[in-house]
Amino acid sequence: MLGVYAPGHDVARLAYFGLYALQHRGQESAGIATCEGGHITTMRDSGLVSQVFDEEKLKALEGDMAIGHVRYSTTGGGSWENAQPVWRDDGRELALAHNGNLTNAVELWNELKAEGIAFRGTSDSEIIAALLSSSDGKYIEDVVADVMPRLEGAYSTVAMTKHAIVAFRDPHGVRPLSLGRLGERFVVASESCAFDIIGAELMREVHPGEMVSLTERGLETRQVVRAGSPAHCVFEHIYFSRPDSRLEGKVLQQVRGKMGEILWREAPVEADLVISVPDSGNPAAAGFARASGLPRDDGLIKNRYVARTFIQPGQELRKRGLRLKFNPLPEIVSGQRIVVVDDSIVRGNTTRQIVGMLRDAGAREVHLRISAPPIRNPCHYGVDMSTREEMIAHNRTIEEIADELGADSLAYLSMEGVYEAVGTPPEDHCDACFTGRYPLGDPEEANGKFALEQIAVPAK
Repeated sequence: MLGVYAPGHDVARLAYFGLYALQHRGQESAGIATCEGGHITTMRDSGLVSQVFDEEKLKALEGDMAIGHVRYSTTGGGSWENAQPVWRDDGRELALAHNGNLTNAVELWNELKAEGIAFRGTSDSEIIAALLSSSDGKYIEDVVADVMPRLEGAYSTVAMTKHAIVAFRDPHGVRPLSLGRLGERFVVASESCAFDIIGAELMREVHPGEMVSLTERGLETRQVVRAGSPAHCVFEHIYFSRPDSRLEGKVLQQVRGKMGEILWREAPVEADLVISVPDSGNPAAAGFARASGLPRDDGLIKNRYVARTFIQPGQELRKRGLRLKFNPLPEIVSGQRIVVVDDSIVRGNTTRQIVGMLRDAGAREVHLRISAPPIRNPCHYGVDMSTREEMIAHNRTIEEIADELGADSLAYLSMEGVYEAVGTPPEDHCDACFTGRYPLGDPEEANGKFALEQIAVPAK
């Protein structure tokens, strides 16, 4: 998500290219809202940024400020009603985009329904929008200050009214949110790579519990909620954020490269060649090869245009082993003892397929090296991790996982190795998906992804 207040600029185009840089954060839907002359216009639809918007639509989105969003659902399904930015007018017209997960979404939904407030979708983002839109108060900044203490869980949020863009981050700072400068104006985004593409400059990260306001007066900041113990998502460092983004003062390409170097130190193996699972495994594979002195090559070629496929392959192609996403190169891997480096394994389906394809291509041995610990627990704070039972590491030893995947050996980076590479203390992060330690409360009390669907039938 992002927000830009820049009178005199083509804000819709800035938002479009900023979202283009953030496309990796969500491929279900995309949307942009702009404000011109006190009127908010919102366009959103299912699909990628390049599928949702064209020149004609961007020209219709005029104004001095804009917010945008790419969706990856963690609360509420992928229906059109849940696409963002969310638009509401329950007394105050606004548009809102949100990244994270409210752990008290059901409780807040019930409170608002009791007050007579209706919902079109089933996302926690619409709950935040309804709270801000229906609250009394002349200035949106004061309304945000009243609402933030009612929100529990992870939320990095940007909202736009007729007069301002406000962005705010939960007091633990779980999901990322950065502040940038565009000439004399300002911009906020989930990641700094969005600033690079539009020529903005990273200033700093928005502090946990902080609100920043972008208006004709410029930039104003307010510490709304006292920052709690930091719980920055460590999975952002390992996988989720783009490698050219800066997080906690470091470029992630370098952090992930160091993870690969430490992985070699912790789990060396006799082999002939290092390959990555592209693209997410590339930085760690480069680090692993550097540290080991082993040659590195591209043994797997990735089709970068595969997001979701709506056309089922059919029985004939399935029997022939449809290679939609990855294709191995027998000329590179045949007869070789291969080290395959990837950033993580969740369910294991893709990894199992990759090991099989490499063996079919003639690899003599296949050794898996993963630049993160085993994922054994679901995320309740904004990453759509499957239930424990779906995770390949659930109730399995490392040796059992290796057998399940068909690998000759398997090793994961230790938690200590992760934090050595990240360079900030473990106590500043959430690593619940690896350790089961949930810094924002008991996970059993958190809402499931479809909790709101279970209690609401969205209005047609």
